[in-house]
Amino acid sequence: MALENQTFVTGFILLGFSDLPPELQQCLFVLFLLLYVLTLMGNLLVFTILTIDPVLHIPMYFFLRNLSFSETFLTMATAPKTLVDLMAEHRGISFPGCALQMYFVILFGSEECVLLGIMAYDRYVAICNPLRYSIVMNNKRCVHMAVGSWIICIVLQFGQISFIFSLPFCRSNLIHHFFCDLPAILRLSCTDTYFNDVIRLTVTLVLAFIPFLAILFSYIYIISTVLRMNSREGRRKAFSTCASHLTVVILFYGTALMVYLQSNASTVDDRIVSMFYCFILPPLNPVIYSLRSKEVKGALRKRILGKIQFL
Repeated sequence: MALENQTFVTGFILLGFSDLPPELQQCLFVLFLLLYVLTLMGNLLVFTILTIDPVLHIPMYFFLRNLSFSETFLTMATAPKTLVDLMAEHRGISFPGCALQMYFVILFGSEECVLLGIMAYDRYVAICNPLRYSIVMNNKRCVHMAVGSWIICIVLQFGQISFIFSLPFCRSNLIHHFFCDLPAILRLSCTDTYFNDVIRLTVTLVLAFIPFLAILFSYIYIISTVLRMNSREGRRKAFSTCASHLTVVILFYGTALMVYLQSNASTVDDRIVSMFYCFILPPLNPVIYSLRSKEVKGALRKRILGKIQFL
């Protein structure tokens, strides 16, 4: 009977950074726009180089292409709306639009987690079983792993979104965030969200914690193998191939899990953490992961010099 007297929400208002002075919002607009452009340019450059250069058609860079693709669309799911809202008075978003935005955010975010786990396994095979690397990580298996990861993420996250947006929202239509984030939306429900919390935890375990365990155990074996190497140069080279991946893992997992494993009653400002993995980390990853690679830098230099000579 109590629910019958409630007015149910049919759309939401993204408060975003409306609590900040207009001058600071304008500064954020310029900063976010710059980071968004850098993300698109950096990931597009990396994706193009890894696609057109035959030398880079190896498993590690195949998964890196998928990671670059996923990261680009994760940013595209949040940045355009955030930029518009920073300069607009009306910051509304429709019910279907909010559901679609949240779906793409958690889809591409979870796919990044799975890909980072697969890439750790790739490094484990390359360093711990180098003689069997071409057999274990053959092209067919790599494609199956990539396609399988996308299918699992698409199906599980679609199910989670369906359960979330079947809830009644009658407390408020104000989202204290700059995009339709999962914890922020659940706080608006006027019914008990225990079942949704269980689903969220289960999906997080499957798509984030299991890949994290794969990363953890892969690096335990990698470190054990590297420390047994007699060659100092061999140890240095092995660690250097993993350093960029490990950096991205720490940055991405650290920020994402801070948001998605907190309770709905948490008073932590999600915006600060979300800014990191939506705007700051994406333009850094092409530099951290790809442009530090000698193979990628060599391919990029070759293409640039080829264009200059052609002109």
